[in-house]
Order: sequence, then structure tokens, then C-alpha cells
Amino acid sequence: MCSIMGYCSPSADHDLFKEGFDRTISRGPDDSRIIDTGFGLLGFHRLAIMGLTGEGMQPFSLCGHTLVCNGEIYGFRKMKKKLEEKGYTFKSDSDCEILLPLYKEYGTDMFGMLDAEYALILFDGDTRSYIAARDPIGIRPLYYGYDKDGAAIFASEAKNLVGLTDKIMPFPPGHYYKDGEFICYRDITAVSSVCTDDTEEVCRNIHDKLVEGIRKRLDADAPLGFLLSGGLDSSLVCAVSARILGRPIRTFAIGMSEDAIDLKYAKEVADYIGSDHTEVIITKEDVLHALPDVIKALGTFDITTIRASMGMYLLCRAIHEKTDVRVLMTGEISDELFGYKYTDFAPSPEAFQKESVKRVHELHMYDVLRADRCISVNSMEARVPFGDLDFVSYVMGVDPSKKMNIYNKGKYLLRHAFEGDYLPHDILMREKAAFSDAVGHSMVDYLKEYAEGCYSDEEFEEKRKQYTHAAPFTKESLLYREIFEKYYPGQSEMITDFWMPNKEWEGCDVDDPSARVLSNYGASGV
Repeated sequence: MCSIMGYCSPSADHDLFKEGFDRTISRGPDDSRIIDTGFGLLGFHRLAIMGLTGEGMQPFSLCGHTLVCNGEIYGFRKMKKKLEEKGYTFKSDSDCEILLPLYKEYGTDMFGMLDAEYALILFDGDTRSYIAARDPIGIRPLYYGYDKDGAAIFASEAKNLVGLTDKIMPFPPGHYYKDGEFICYRDITAVSSVCTDDTEEVCRNIHDKLVEGIRKRLDADAPLGFLLSGGLDSSLVCAVSARILGRPIRTFAIGMSEDAIDLKYAKEVADYIGSDHTEVIITKEDVLHALPDVIKALGTFDITTIRASMGMYLLCRAIHEKTDVRVLMTGEISDELFGYKYTDFAPSPEAFQKESVKRVHELHMYDVLRADRCISVNSMEARVPFGDLDFVSYVMGVDPSKKMNIYNKGKYLLRHAFEGDYLPHDILMREKAAFSDAVGHSMVDYLKEYAEGCYSDEEFEEKRKQYTHAAPFTKESLLYREIFEKYYPGQSEMITDFWMPNKEWEGCDVDDPSARVLSNYGASGV
């Protein structure tokens, strides 16, 4: 990860800018630079992943244009070669150095050409104006606000903007900003025609596209590691990666000291693929002590995101402290495409698809946010193969009647696509456990117990009334909201609402986001 920031005004206060920008120095601890374009400030904190020499340091400049980008541009070497044939020269092996030549050649059309996870801010020296853009899923973070004079300010995280603007909002994925407008260049959920291939052909394509998405993300000049929960998604990423690399990979798993569900499954996978495996054990005290730090890092009050981040944050902290790993492969985004436990209750294929579209559009506020912050606050970079644009676009286009649980096995298409010798059969067909549960049911129980002790019933009813947007509905949600407000006062609209199952569906009108409360959870919790 890196951190970027831009203040689009010639009257920007350098010291105030630096104070806000340095709140995310953990995203880029290797080097820092702030430059004055003459019409505003651009800042870059670097975490060197591709092109590790000093020549890869940003901002990049070309013909009066200046750019900062937090991103990975896949297939950049091929694009770089074509640009060299057009007469461009490059001083580094950084993938992001190709962006200004692309802008010179194609203007804002370049955004639709990129196979990338990125957020960027670009100063156009010809028009003396700023352009910003974000990848179609929002895997790389970007936020914006306006100062009292109406000048735009962009930054990697909301914490950069606290005190600089009255209202902080997430930059919409798949959009670019130009001349005061947000313009959609790609809606990753849009389906031009439904894919009606038979099931076997669909599964072959799922297999091939995911393998290619993983292959792209193994390209790094810094050491790689893999988060392994023992669930389907992370296990597939690990198994495919080990096969592609042809050598033992480094896997990491976490669990509560008393009732970790997934540690045994993670070890089974690690033994099967021959990885160099590390287990991290945490306690009730670890969880409760980390809670404020986790909410500060996340910038959210959402119950699901915070619960699921506890284990991930503590695991990433241990990896950062005890290893040289700089890039972590993760298994996010599979559920939004293939279904959760609660989407078993979808009343129709149309309803399933509509829910999937909603979840993909909101990913940047929930699971993707969790992965980014837990990893980046510990000075590492997240790679998310299930977020590969070609893969996501294909799966979104598959006939939703095939993606519903008509096989009595959730996410059947993904499981069937990798039948064979990638994973033990019991892992491939294992029912999904929510990440917060898989760390150990006790973890969520401890958090709820702690919250219950923070407020009497009367205090809870009184305090929750002060919040109109996304009003807390349990003592746990009130606790999280109060901690959130301490670090991000008045900024709750950054998050649309609480992540919850679709309450309109029969069987999903529940008062807790955990799949544990659903009637079909069954073997997921063992």
C-alpha cells in the first residue's frame, strides 16, 4: 500500500496538509514527499512493492503533468513496451510510471483501459486542473471533501481529511473526477448480456479466470505472504498460488485461545499444500485492548466489519512485527459474487442478482475496507484475486439461476470449478463460517459482553437517540459508534448503514449480522 493526498487549491496550507497526510504514514513508511504544483499540493507516502529503487518514488511528472497513485497496474510491462515504441522513456520499474504517458496519449479514456487496483490524483499542467480516479471495485481507498472555499481535497483515508473539511465521503468506485463532476467510466456489475453457458463451461471459465487473476497478483518485487483461514476462498488462493509458484508459500492463520474453529482447517490445508505455516493465538484481553485501535484504523462503526477485523488486524500486526512480508494475498469478494449464507433465502434469481449488485457496489465500505485497513495500517499491501476485473465481470454475467443454492451446497460453482487435487475434498466442500466466528465464537461473545457492561438499559436508550443516521440498535453498536465518533466526529455518512442480511427476505429479518443467527447456519460453526 501507499498513501496519496491532494489539495486542489493554490492557497492550501502546507503545514495543515502535512499534519493530515502524516496520519497514514504507516501505509507508506519507506519514503515521503509533498510537492507544490503551483496550484495545490500533492503528497505521497511510499511502500515499495514494484520497482524498489529510489527512481520509483512519486510524484511522477511529465510535460507539466504531475501524478500520485496508490495502485497495482497489471500487465503494465506490455503497455510500457508499447509506450516506448511511441518514444516515451522510463526511469524506473514502477508500474505506476506508465500512467502519465497513458494520460498524454488517451486522456481520461485511459481509466477504462486499466486492469488495475488503484486510486490516483493527477494535476493537468495544461488546464491547471485536477483529475482523480478510483478502480471499479474500490479496492484501493480514496476519500474526498471540500474546504470552506469549495476547493476539493482527496486522500487515501478519511483520517487524512479530519479537520480539513466538514464532510468526508468515499470516492465512488469506477468513477473519475474532472471539472467538479464525478463521471462513471465503468460499472463492474453491469451485464450487457446474460451468460447462458452450461454449468460445466461456466465452471471451466471460473477456474481459468480465477487462476489468471491469482497469477497476476503474484508479481511483486517484495516478499509475499498468504492469509489462510481454512475456509474455501483463502484456501483456494493459497493452493493455486503454491501450484503456480512451484515452491512452499508462507501462510498465516489466527484463532482464539479457547475455541478457534478454523485453525485446524487452516493447518490441514497448509499440510496438504506444503506451506510454511504460522499460527497466531489471541486472547480475550488482546481483543478488547485492540478494539479502539481497530475502529480508528477502519474508520467505521459497522458491526460486521469491526468483528471481522479483530482477528485480521491482530494477525497482520503479528506478521508485520515478526516477518519481512510486504504483500498479503487474501480471499475477499467471493461471497458477494457467489453468495452468503443468507442468500440461500433469495426468493428468485432476480433477487439474488440484485443483492449481488448491491453488495459489490458497497464492497468498498465493508469487506474491502476491512482488508485494506487491517493490512495497510501494518505497512503491508493487500492483493485480492477474487476482485480481478475480468473474473468479477464474468461471474456477474452468469445466469443468476445457476449461482443460487440449487445444489444444496452454497457457492457450488466455485467449488465444482476446483474439484480435483487442489484441496482436500472436505475443505473444498466445507460449509462457510463467518470470519468473526471462525476465529472463535468466544471473540464475538466477549465483545458483546463487554458492550453490555458499558451501558445500563436506560443509558443505552438515551445515548442512541442522539444518532439519526445509522442509529445504533444494540449496546455493541452503540459502543462502536461512540469510539468511531471520537476519531471521526460527525462523519458517519461515509458508511451507508450497517451491513445486514436482506431483511425483506423470509428467514433474514434478524437483529444481528452474524450468519450464526440464521436457521441454515448448521455445520458452518464447527
